[in-house]
Amino acid sequence: MKSIIVGTAGHIDHGKTALVKALTGIDADRLAEEKRRGITIDLGFAHMDLSSPAGETLRIGFVDVPGHERFVRNMLAGVGGIDLVLLVIAADESIKPQTREHFDILQLIGVSHGITVLTKFDAVDADTLDVVRLEVEEFLRGTFLENEPIVAVSSLTGAGLEDLKRSIVDASAKFEPRDSAALARLPVDRVFTMKGFGTVVTGTLISGTIRQEEELEAFPTGRILRVRAVQVHGQSAEAAQAGQRTALNVAGASTGDLARGMTLAPPETFAATNRIDVRLRMLASAPRPLKNRARVHFHCYTMETVAEVTLPKSKHADPGEEVFARLRLPEAALVLPGDRFIIREFSPVVTIGGGIVLDSAPIARTLPAQSDLQILASGDRPAILRFRIERNRHAGISLGDLVKETGWTRRAIESLLAKAVKDGQIVRNGDVFLSRSAWEELNLKVISLLGTFHERNPLSGGISKEELREQTFSRVVTFDAILQALVREKKIEIAKDLVRLPGRGVVMKDEEADSKAKIEEAFASAGLKVPALADVLAGLKVDRGRAQKIVTLLLREKILQKISDELVFHHSALEQLRQQVKERKIISSRMDVAQFKELTGVSRKYAIPLLEYLDRERVTRRVGDAREII
Repeated sequence: MKSIIVGTAGHIDHGKTALVKALTGIDADRLAEEKRRGITIDLGFAHMDLSSPAGETLRIGFVDVPGHERFVRNMLAGVGGIDLVLLVIAADESIKPQTREHFDILQLIGVSHGITVLTKFDAVDADTLDVVRLEVEEFLRGTFLENEPIVAVSSLTGAGLEDLKRSIVDASAKFEPRDSAALARLPVDRVFTMKGFGTVVTGTLISGTIRQEEELEAFPTGRILRVRAVQVHGQSAEAAQAGQRTALNVAGASTGDLARGMTLAPPETFAATNRIDVRLRMLASAPRPLKNRARVHFHCYTMETVAEVTLPKSKHADPGEEVFARLRLPEAALVLPGDRFIIREFSPVVTIGGGIVLDSAPIARTLPAQSDLQILASGDRPAILRFRIERNRHAGISLGDLVKETGWTRRAIESLLAKAVKDGQIVRNGDVFLSRSAWEELNLKVISLLGTFHERNPLSGGISKEELREQTFSRVVTFDAILQALVREKKIEIAKDLVRLPGRGVVMKDEEADSKAKIEEAFASAGLKVPALADVLAGLKVDRGRAQKIVTLLLREKILQKISDELVFHHSALEQLRQQVKERKIISSRMDVAQFKELTGVSRKYAIPLLEYLDRERVTRRVGDAREII
């Protein structure tokens, strides 16, 4: 079964709702005020099934929009997810202001399939109908509806309705169904409570599939919802697929937590944003140029907010001009590349332009170079991915972040990058991607940093991994992979936590080697009654700076161990202490400070730090004023 969303568009009182009712038998005006006033104020919905010549069932969902100029914002909330438009023009009035504005909006959001419907043709004579048809043909010349059917109908008598249904079936064969394997996104257009069920949200599922019992994240709040039940076009279903009018009974949120303009999507998959780079087209009918830093009304699917426009150096966009721009939103929202949007002048509120989102995760604080934006606008998916990897340069970018930035599935991204990875243009480490040139630059940087370190620190066995990581680039997520590659190529060596160039261990002069031996002997012979480190260093022939580096080397090699700010012990003395304490457990599993002093022969000055050391090493455990031997 192929699902199609058909939207109406046109001036107020041109018969959009009556047409939908005549086609489906469903009155899309659901509000009491709509029925009282006889006009559509908010979105209305209806559905029907048609059969294609091949016998395929077409599930048609209708989104009926208001035509009054005061409710264009509601109209914008409904047309974002449509596949096919019925441009409704009353034969007794022809083209009117909202006909033009609605049609401008349809073209700006990229609708490419539709049918023009001349309603109320029973209210005019044949000559008048012909004149109106000519006016409409002229109006549509050069647009996506130029070569599409123009069907005259009467919702009152039913004349022409079968022709319209056939035209809908024919039009449905011209486009592919939406991708139900993509990541799900449901822009919310209604939220209400149903007695016995709880909170219900509705919308047009623009991509992916939503199944019963799945969890969804509500953007931008981040609230997690569970789908208790699914309805498609008013009927219970196990799942809703892209292109279907969908109602979800959700747990985990009340009507106060959800609202029109939010989007439901898989948890921990996307990220909301308040900065987007776009390609913007100004309508030729815009009343004035759009100035840099102007505030506009921004509409994308069911969302409406105010945005500030940042334009390139020209500082303004003229009517009819197409430019790259950055939009800043007051609050974060889920917007992805490829999404279409509309902007309306802040005051007076009229539609002035629209376009397509290129990047919802811009890195630069200012609008990128035109050449970069042209890559994002090209539609070349492999090139777009390579650009996103390259702009993260030395930091690399994860597969999960590429999903967030593009809205594409992990499988699709891996497939698009497979050739570049195979050819070596892109380096993949786990789920992280890096350009080949950036990878090679980082390799060279590591070797250069190690060379500089050895020159400045001849008494060190190497630089610690963490220190080297900070000096390379703290955000490099491929750091360990780079080190492993350099080890395999025998360009570096790693000893425990130290990294060094091959053959570049500690290089000592005679007096330095002698001083190292003296320091080690001073602590080894002292047992647990160690001298003050400053006193040992004072008796050496080398200067204090080199002496301190020798001590650091002994500590790194774990020949000496520092257990407090003032006390340093030889490793053999501490190992002997461990053995003494373990043997003590044969006599008693507990001992206090006095018993420890008696066991070791040390004063309180040494006893307390040594006991705390044993606690940290999990040889003992403090219980009150005593120690329990573990």
